[in-house]
Amino acid sequence: MSIRPFREIKRAKTKVINVGDVKVGGDNPISVQSMTNTLTTDVKATINQIVEIQEEGADLVRVSCPDEDSSKALKEITKNVNIPVIADIHFHYKRAIEAAENGAKCLRINPGNIGDIDKVHEVLKAAKDNNCSIRIGVNAGSLEKDILEKYKEPCPEALVESALRNIKILEDKDFFNFKISVKSSDVFLSIAAYRQLSNITDYPLHLGITEAGSFVSGSIKSAIGLGSLLLDGIGDTIRVSLSDDPVKEIKIGNEILKSLNLKNRGVKIISCPSCARQAFQVIDTVKILEEKLAHIKTPITLSIIGCVVNGPGEAAMTDIGITGGGKGNNMLYLSGIQSEKVLTDNIISKVIEEVEKKATELEKNKWYLKKQLKS
Repeated sequence: MSIRPFREIKRAKTKVINVGDVKVGGDNPISVQSMTNTLTTDVKATINQIVEIQEEGADLVRVSCPDEDSSKALKEITKNVNIPVIADIHFHYKRAIEAAENGAKCLRINPGNIGDIDKVHEVLKAAKDNNCSIRIGVNAGSLEKDILEKYKEPCPEALVESALRNIKILEDKDFFNFKISVKSSDVFLSIAAYRQLSNITDYPLHLGITEAGSFVSGSIKSAIGLGSLLLDGIGDTIRVSLSDDPVKEIKIGNEILKSLNLKNRGVKIISCPSCARQAFQVIDTVKILEEKLAHIKTPITLSIIGCVVNGPGEAAMTDIGITGGGKGNNMLYLSGIQSEKVLTDNIISKVIEEVEKKATELEKNKWYLKKQLKS
């Protein structure tokens, strides 16, 4: 049993599927994805953006394939990136077949709008032949006509009925390598639909609040919606949908997971909002450290607190901490213990030095442990 059971999240037991070399579901790490906003036919620009998205910490990336030229461009794109590419398909079944044949590792489709059942079967055959998974992407804005007529408006029951209908289409053709999403731009609707679906199926779930909005409002809506579900143990892969640079979606997605201890990657900064008691400029310091420490992938906790009210307590619970002190004498904490005084002008350089030292130490310990386990 954990010494802090209040921090435990019991994840729903879901099936494991493969999206290229990334396993989704079960006890596997929750993957984070984004979607390119370049023209897919501009192969160079799309590859460059995928690389940027991956460097920010993405596990998967989605690319839109609205026409034949786009789905065929995937062949060159997938050859030049080291991350599984998901093809986003709507309406035309041939785009899905072309995408599967040209290197996509997953097809995001809504079987209900891809054409008649024979066309869906052709897509499933192409997916099987090319070891390509599928995401059933149900969306409140594009529900099947008969389901919308039945419920009068998008509601949790409508989204779940659509998902179950499409699950049956795939299962009837012995296709089980798929995940599901039931997205809406409405936080309440999305949460309720995912909770209902999680109670009746064990397929992995892709979480998202669709069309969440601008960077600030979209990040908040996504944090509330995704965070609520993740706290319930629901969700195997996530996307934060923002009207902004897709790289920012990955940053926010990873921060949501880090906040819930569902992902350990990079430096996790705990910092105060600052006030008249601050002994140094906390806001500027945090901004600079975020940028200067972005290259650190080893999980490390860092507290930056401007005064002694909460500083020592926060520093006691982090790997490295700085607490503001009088006359420019700030206290450095290492592993929760007072280490040395640091002048205000030296805070940034000293913190960077200690974080990099700690990262090296942790990586060496990890390497040694792996070596011991093998021997």
